[in-house]
Amino acid sequence: MARAVLKFIRLSPTKARLIAREVQGMNAELAIASLDFMPHKAAKLISKTIASAVANAGLEPDEAFVSSCRVDQGPVLKRFIPRARGRATPIRKPTAHITVEVQEAKEN
Repeated sequence: MARAVLKFIRLSPTKARLIAREVQGMNAELAIASLDFMPHKAAKLISKTIASAVANAGLEPDEAFVSSCRVDQGPVLKRFIPRARGRATPIRKPTAHITVEVQEAKEN
């Protein structure tokens, strides 16, 4: 089992988890191919992380499967935007940590 971690990505973890759940348990080659056609920012980042995990394992993409794809919350960048009458409204810019684990596919 090999893994790859992508940290401090300016991406909402809630939105990234929707994409991560799609690829769990998939063949790595099929997961990368399906992520290439998704119009989400998270899809491209998760695809690169899967490719990195496969390379870390020293396998070909068709020989590996995604055993775990986890998106954890990172630190939140806090900003303020000025509003009427001298007030300010907070803006939260979330970050995420993406962890992908791949294993060698078992031949039946």
